[in-house]
Amino acid sequence: MQKTFIAKIEAIESGQRFLAKFSGIEIVVFGHKGQIFAYENRCLHQGGPVGEGMILGRVVSVLDSEKRLVREEFSESEDQLICPWHGWAYSLQTGECAGLRGVYLKKFEIVNEKGSVYVQSQS
Repeated sequence: MQKTFIAKIEAIESGQRFLAKFSGIEIVVFGHKGQIFAYENRCLHQGGPVGEGMILGRVVSVLDSEKRLVREEFSESEDQLICPWHGWAYSLQTGECAGLRGVYLKKFEIVNEKGSVYVQSQS
């Protein structure tokens, strides 16, 4: 299985994002809350550089006892990667598009070997 070196773990944990070509695909690799993620750097909407987007908690509705909307707030447990072009949101954990359930960013597997981070395609 082919793998590509991205960076030392310390650089990713410090918050840097890395772009790399893997099998002809541009990918973005970054860390967030102690985890490392690797996705194709291409929004499913119009091909924007999704890896340049902000990471925000998923917007959740807070309802009262009669199921009326009280407010909306950002989730503390579910983060999303937001495309900077048009705001399409993707689950940070799975790459699933918030607006099109069942549609996902292409995800790559992370391999940490002795402090060096590599990516390899998930089969």
